[in-house]
Amino acid sequence: MRPTDSINAIVVAGPTASGKTALGLALAEQWGGEIVNYDSVQLYRDFDIGTAKPTAAELARARHHLIGAADAHAPWTAGEYARQARPVVEEIAGRGRMPILVGGTGFYLRALLEGLSPMPTAPAELRRRLQARSPERLRRLLERLDPEAAARIAPRDLSKTIRALEVRLLTGRSLAAGWKEAPPERWSGVRTIKLGLAPERAALYARIHRRAEAMFSGPIQEETRRLLPRYPAELRIWSSHGYKQACDIVLRGAEPALALGEAQLEQRHYAKRQWTWFRADQAMQWLAGFGDEAGVQRAAGAMVAAAIGRRGDRAGR
Repeated sequence: MRPTDSINAIVVAGPTASGKTALGLALAEQWGGEIVNYDSVQLYRDFDIGTAKPTAAELARARHHLIGAADAHAPWTAGEYARQARPVVEEIAGRGRMPILVGGTGFYLRALLEGLSPMPTAPAELRRRLQARSPERLRRLLERLDPEAAARIAPRDLSKTIRALEVRLLTGRSLAAGWKEAPPERWSGVRTIKLGLAPERAALYARIHRRAEAMFSGPIQEETRRLLPRYPAELRIWSSHGYKQACDIVLRGAEPALALGEAQLEQRHYAKRQWTWFRADQAMQWLAGFGDEAGVQRAAGAMVAAAIGRRGDRAGR
């Protein structure tokens, strides 16, 4: 690939438990591809059960990148993910392989493809001071300093709340004003074929429930007990879906059935947010079904072939 060539890349998107891993693997085998993860928790090494990482058998079917690449003691931001992922995608394409982006964290995908506004990095001391405050106090501060951001950010999303406060305190501007004054730079060197999975909602929720039941039958509690001595409960990773409830069981003696129900509810809500995010992308081509269904995989392959064929036709004119 010449430096001036555009990169073709496939994006597999959709809500949690919709079969993105299965579809990504099918496309990798069909198109000579390699998987690039954009799930924000599968990035972290050692955390396998609660993040629903691909199994050893799945990892053996295609080369994977950015799975277990980060240390939970030093969490990645979306910007850090984009800085790490872009050269990976370029290297895969440079070897004549097809990059296949698979994940469910839409903001990380946007950071990679659309770029992020160049906001300042907060000094460690400022971040520590903010993290030491209660969620309620942080929320009140954000509502006073940046009411527009407070209206958009969920009250329980502490990382985004803290980031919005950092921008306001460091620049004197709201988060939205910062984006307008310093718009992000799109990655012009990549052309994506975006495929979104849209299974029937009741069927998706049934899968979410079954997957959580399998996790909470023992594996996620065992993983949590094994990892807590090395990864303190204060780390951000433990606030993610499933691990928060596993910590409630292991550290606080929560009733497993109640913790399971809470995890299932959180994952259903997360699926709704993912649907909302990805449906806002006008370039997304939707597939009605799960990614492990043969018909969906055939339809996805045909969509990729058609898109690449159209680009080839245009290039030949």
